[in-house]
Parts: sequence; C-alpha cells; structure tokens
Amino acid sequence: MDPIRTVAAMQAAADAARAAGRRLALVPTMGALHEGHLALVRDARRRGDHVTVSVFVNPTQFAPGEDFDAYPRTLAADLDALERAGGVDAVFAPTAAEMYPFGLPPTTTVSVGALGRHLCGPHRPGHFEGVATVVAKLLLACRPHLAVFGQKDAQQLAVLRRMTAELGFGVEVVGHPVVREADGLALSSRNRYLGADERAQAIVLHQALVAAEAAVERGERSAAALEALLRREVEAAPLARVQYAEVVDAEALQPVDTLAARGPSGGRYLAALAVFFGDTRLIDNTTLIVRD
Repeated sequence: MDPIRTVAAMQAAADAARAAGRRLALVPTMGALHEGHLALVRDARRRGDHVTVSVFVNPTQFAPGEDFDAYPRTLAADLDALERAGGVDAVFAPTAAEMYPFGLPPTTTVSVGALGRHLCGPHRPGHFEGVATVVAKLLLACRPHLAVFGQKDAQQLAVLRRMTAELGFGVEVVGHPVVREADGLALSSRNRYLGADERAQAIVLHQALVAAEAAVERGERSAAALEALLRREVEAAPLARVQYAEVVDAEALQPVDTLAARGPSGGRYLAALAVFFGDTRLIDNTTLIVRD
C-alpha cells in the first residue's frame, strides 16, 4: 500500500470517492499502530465504505521536553499492519512541511478555551491547541463524513467534538471504547517504553478506575472522595507517580463538587488519571454514571 503524501493528492482522492457516492471515514493516528488502532479501523469500516488512516506525528501537540523526538515512527510496519488487517482504502502520511507549509509554529491555530484548563491541559501546555489544529487540517485534507477516535483520549475526544460542532465541519465524531489488554491495561503506543516491573504495575490505573465505578454504585457522590480513592489505589503501586486524578463533568470537562443525576451532562462524569512509570506517562479514564 503506497501512502498519499500531499494534501492536494489526498483531497483529490477524497473528492473522487465522494463523487462516487462513498461514505468516507477517517481514523487519525500518529502511527506505531497496535490493536487499539486496528479496532478503530474496523469501527470506521462498519460506519463507512471508504476508510482513510492518517499517520502523522504532529510536532505542535508535544509540549517542551516531551517525547517528540523519541516517539516511535514505524511507517513501514504500520502499512504492513493495515495491509494485513484489510478494510483500508487510503493512508495519508504527510511530512511536517506538507502539513505546516508556512513553518512552525503555525500562525493560524484553533483555541480550545475552557476545555483545556483541567486534566492534561495544565501539564501539557499547548497540547490541545496543537491537537485541534492538526485535526482541523486533517479533516480539510481527507474530507471525511465521519472520524473515529479512541475514548482513551477522552479529553481530546471532547475537544474535537466541540471543535467540529462549533466550526461547522459537518463531520460526525465517533468515540470508540477503550481497547485493553487482558489484564486491563489500556493499549497505547507508549506502553512499549515500560520495563517489565513497570508493565506489571501499570494495571493499577484500570483497577483504580474500576474501584471508582464501584464506589459510585455504592452511593459515593463526593468528587473529592472519589479523587482521593483514585490516588490511594494508584499509589499502592510502588513505581507509580500520579500526575493527576480528577473527576470532571463529562462534556464541559470542568471540576465538580458533587455528582448528581441531573447534572449538566445528564449524570455523566469523567474519572481520569495520568500516571508516570519512570519517564513513561500513561493516561486512562472511565465514565461515571449517576442514575439517582
């Protein structure tokens, strides 16, 4: 499978598919593909009949000191994986110069406002502006009817849903459930950085989120109590270092004091974690639902 390298060629291919009556689905990725990405591809194929996967390590979403230079770039292996999996009609793999033809940093960007003030936002300055900007550019290049993203990046998903709605892209943004290993660890390209002991202990993220779900089922409604529970569960792993453990409104992503069924998001709240194992930062989340 030969990737498409330029925006003009991608737009021409997308326009031809649209003219043929195809329903276009996009799966944006930064490569280093794993089973989680392939699950998104399968979801895209169920929802559309022309699937494009983009592979682009976006420099503008990495904060200073993060792993942009070290981030795995495995395009040949990614193309092989997509070929074996099937169901992909096009791969868009542009260079940074192609995506940012006027150089970096870009002059025109997408601001995400309050949606980026909590969770990952304070710890990754500029990250969500970079994500929103590059996804806007990918949507303009690939011209999809729908785009599929993983729920593991829940804040990103909320940001992109708001962006596409507010800016009128006319693109359906689909969130695919978190794909996990058998022991509960969320699949991530960064998992390959973990040492054996770190990998064994990393399951504590999922265990903490399950504990929070159980607490809500038992009637816990205090966000502070749930955040304390998340921290206690994670800190039981000796190698874990919590960056944040937060409970926020599921759509506005703003902190809450009390979980309520009649909250602004209809009783839906996001419990989210960012945890370091050595230099490797992992994130995970779950949706807490309050019914009464």
